[in-house]
Amino acid sequence: MEFSIDQIKKVLTKKGYKFFDDELNIIGIRSKNNIANSFDDWLCVIKDNNEPLVFPITTDPGTYWLNNPSSVDGTAILVPGQYINSHKIGLHQGKYEALKQDKPLKVWRDNNMDNVLDKEGKIYQGIFGINIHRSNATSQSTVVEKWSAGCQVFQKVDDFNHFMRICKDSKQSSFTYTLLEEIDFEK
Repeated sequence: MEFSIDQIKKVLTKKGYKFFDDELNIIGIRSKNNIANSFDDWLCVIKDNNEPLVFPITTDPGTYWLNNPSSVDGTAILVPGQYINSHKIGLHQGKYEALKQDKPLKVWRDNNMDNVLDKEGKIYQGIFGINIHRSNATSQSTVVEKWSAGCQVFQKVDDFNHFMRICKDSKQSSFTYTLLEEIDFEK
């Protein structure tokens, strides 16, 4: 799917979210697909009012974590919204640089241990380790599985490396992450 800067700005305006002229705009777009384990979402990066760079990602946890939640409340699924200055460059699991959650985010908790993403119910807010990182270190992954327990995860390592170069080159100390839904572009 393709997303233009005009389409994205229109959705952001409709939702009352900010578009940053002087910072990176990092925007996740969750697909309508409600089945877990696929890289069927997109991450758009807009710099200097140019057309967005669009990368395949997942905004949803993999089936491994849906079936084996690490929290008693269930596996985290990020609630769509705009999270101002929510991420900073830091180490993901102490291993490699990624965008690491630095401020509270909102999540739903899926705790019925099936492969359907339950995007509703009680909303929890806090620091949950919802990072923006890569999957496989050497190529690309075809399924999400253990790569995401709620994080926003790049399918291709080369895309992730490009994304991190853009983030580092921006010299920003923090990054706003906005999560939209595919359906927002159909209204």
